[in-house]
Amino acid sequence: MTKQEKNEVIELLKGKFSQYNNFYITDTESLTVEQVGKLRGVCFSKQVEMKVAKNTLIKKALEGIDAEKYAGVYDSLHKVTALMFSENPKDPAVIISSFRKENNNERPVLKAAFINGDVFVGDNQLKALTQIKTKNELIGEIIGLLQSPIQRVLGALENKDNAKKAEDTPAESVAVETAPVAEAPVADAPSTEAAAPETPSAEAAPEA
Repeated sequence: MTKQEKNEVIELLKGKFSQYNNFYITDTESLTVEQVGKLRGVCFSKQVEMKVAKNTLIKKALEGIDAEKYAGVYDSLHKVTALMFSENPKDPAVIISSFRKENNNERPVLKAAFINGDVFVGDNQLKALTQIKTKNELIGEIIGLLQSPIQRVLGALENKDNAKKAEDTPAESVAVETAPVAEAPVADAPSTEAAAPETPSAEAAPEA
């Protein structure tokens, strides 16, 4: 590789490091060409950019941006290195973990990850990185926490309103609705034995 070609790679890497706040440094050694191609395809589908470069050029690119800021990843630049750039901080970790399971392999190995200014060193950090909360997930959780007290207050107000309505209902109206209807008194039936009119006595009849 000529000096000009090296400088072109360094400038390309500097652009990627400046563009992304998250990048992973992985070891793809022992992966076949076919496996590397498959890994690239998975990264592309997840909007993760994968770049393979020499460690010396990667270090020069980082030092050219901010030598102190990236100092924590320099010791991880050894052997074969594949960089993964992503807007989502946990996507590369999920890709690496899934790729291993599908291929029954321990590669690629996570050497280091730079996440929003924090450095995670070592393959044992992979599981924790797959569980990182994204910005949208954190916002959703905060909104849920903010809405929960409001919903409780609204529920309490609704219960209070219902109780007040029950108290305002007149007791008499309730009694009218629930009291049994009184039966009307039955009038005494007239006696069936009518008083017979008195018949004049034969003795009282006038003489002829």
